[in-house]
Amino acid sequence: MGGSGFFGLLYVFSLLGLGFLCTAIWAWVDVCAADIFSWHFVLFIICFVQFVHIAYQVRSITFAREFQLMYSSIFQPLGTPVPVFRMIALSSEVVTLEKEHCYAMQGKTSIDKLSLLVSGRIRVTVDGEFLHYIFPFQFLDSPEWDSLRPTEEGTFQVTLTAETDCRYVSWRRKKLYLLFAQYRYISRLFSVLIGSDIADKLYALNDRVYIGRRYHYDIRLPNFYQLAGPEKPRSPLIRHFRNSRQHCDK
Repeated sequence: MGGSGFFGLLYVFSLLGLGFLCTAIWAWVDVCAADIFSWHFVLFIICFVQFVHIAYQVRSITFAREFQLMYSSIFQPLGTPVPVFRMIALSSEVVTLEKEHCYAMQGKTSIDKLSLLVSGRIRVTVDGEFLHYIFPFQFLDSPEWDSLRPTEEGTFQVTLTAETDCRYVSWRRKKLYLLFAQYRYISRLFSVLIGSDIADKLYALNDRVYIGRRYHYDIRLPNFYQLAGPEKPRSPLIRHFRNSRQHCDK
């Protein structure tokens, strides 16, 4: 019933301590057995000390405002314990990005970190064409992060520009991979968060890419950026895809 985590331990030790205290009082008043009283009173003292120690640990874990917002919005709903989130927070840094400053530039900025936007709004463009916005509590570079293996290097294929003054939490790539290697739970947690964030970005792109008759392009096809405007040439793969669809319709 207590569950896992610090609050579960507080629940368990409070009930155990209360039970041992009641038994000690019963042994002293009713049974008059000194040995039963002594054992249960010692166990009550142990539970009390454990309760105070755990309560102090929970109270001593404090975060900056950005981390408090990030925990309550993302990690707490997933049931992430506070001590685990503390390790995640200690391996990161909070960075301020001023309005109209670039977080990454297409073809120039290397992919060496993973960042989560806490406040503000980021505009994503490719070759000057607007793609979508990044809002608070979304990753700035989840597709780039997922596209590379730990030993690979690469550069951004999009430009990320701050439309307002922004603040984001950033993890260095090597440091975060070391944390994943030490704690498998954290690795699975980030895998779920990054996968969900990429899916949200793909749906945002899909809402912007149209073809005739109000159909959507499949955004998993290559070169879909070049297909956003009708005046741009279409790749042979897309022509083959459309011809195949027409053949199937017939």
